[in-house]
Amino acid sequence: MKRLKMTNDHGWTPRTLRKQERKIKDALLRARVTAVRLVMEGYLGKDVAKMVHLCRQSVALYVARFNEGGLDHLLDRRLPPGRMPFLTEEQQQEIRQLVLTTTPVDVGWGISSSWNTRILQSYIQQTYGVSMSREGIRKWLHRLRLSWTRPTDKLVKGDPTLQAAFEKELEFIKKMNH
Repeated sequence: MKRLKMTNDHGWTPRTLRKQERKIKDALLRARVTAVRLVMEGYLGKDVAKMVHLCRQSVALYVARFNEGGLDHLLDRRLPPGRMPFLTEEQQQEIRQLVLTTTPVDVGWGISSSWNTRILQSYIQQTYGVSMSREGIRKWLHRLRLSWTRPTDKLVKGDPTLQAAFEKELEFIKKMNH
């Protein structure tokens, strides 16, 4: 097995790297710096992997990244972890506005007075050609801080004239926000 080599220290010494380690709050990024520092101190890659609880290939990758671009390149995490979303940011905002401002009847999508995951699933499939599970849609709506609400019971003893006035006022408010 080939020994890992530090081809370019970019002005860092084991001592300055140790000081930098203490400043890093993220444990995963701190482990990267620790691995590079230990290799710089002369430890073998497989020994460093055991000490830092990483695999040997990760240690080799971190050393290569450090050699290539220094500490900034080593700590760079361009892409967030996780899968790419099914819908673009613009599409997500369009659907969010649709859910907040209209009902399925307004859009000509069924007779339901409120959006649900089944209707949204069909709408997304027809409009964007993207197939999403209902559970995925539910989680996505939750991340957007949208929650499903159900109308409460009607007051039997309520004053019908006041209720009618309130409904007119509510319709006026909806039209103003549209």
